[in-house]
Amino acid sequence: MRVLCVDDALPIMEDTVAMCRKLSEITSVTGFTRPREALEWLEDHPVDLALLDIDMPEISGLMLAEQMKQKYPDAAVIFLTAFPQYAVQAIKLRTSGYLLKPISLEDLKEEVAYVQSRKTIRSTGHIVVKTFGNFEIFVDGETLVFHRQKAKELLAYLIDRNGRGVNRPSIFAALWEEGLYDYSKQKYLDVIIRSLRETLKEAGIEEILEIKNGFLRIRTELLDCDLYRFLKNDPEAVNAYRGEYLEEYPWAVFNSASLLSRK
Repeated sequence: MRVLCVDDALPIMEDTVAMCRKLSEITSVTGFTRPREALEWLEDHPVDLALLDIDMPEISGLMLAEQMKQKYPDAAVIFLTAFPQYAVQAIKLRTSGYLLKPISLEDLKEEVAYVQSRKTIRSTGHIVVKTFGNFEIFVDGETLVFHRQKAKELLAYLIDRNGRGVNRPSIFAALWEEGLYDYSKQKYLDVIIRSLRETLKEAGIEEILEIKNGFLRIRTELLDCDLYRFLKNDPEAVNAYRGEYLEEYPWAVFNSASLLSRK
């Protein structure tokens, strides 16, 4: 991972660069105290992550991030600030996060690991899941279309389970609520599962669904999901949550209440 550090305070910039060099994920790190010099350097040097002080003269960290994003839209940005109120502006810029000064090696390591995980998700095919509001899943920016609405609901339920395995009787109880799980219902559920697998295979993302020993689970590490980012206290996801979660599915009310309590 290629990292840029910009802070007008030389000791802080040098400390940040030194901490970056201790992390194995970072292959190169370059530091500047003057934002204009950083912008000139960026003309010929792509980066994966920028650690930017917000409150700098002439060009603020916010302005620097905006200009950098125009050239390198996939680059992650983490703001370093002594003022918590700047976090709101950082979130609006859709940055990867922010760290309050003085930053620690552990905090930096955690943020870098998160950026690295999101980079891995992007490289596996841009599978983006939206659970806040109504449920949608996007593959390379295109909305995934399901042959059966119940198959879509099944996928939403498995995503709600956050990687935990669920057996068929439990799935039936959640998605249908009433009725006996008899032979005919078992066969119908098999049809729904088969339909879901076909939809995922057609989209080239069948690897996200794992079926083993009668249990179904989602491989959460392959998804960029607002729910999962919210649970990790990602600022962008926390800001995006407005109390609405998988609104079309009655069974989601239980997790919705849990999310509200964390807000």
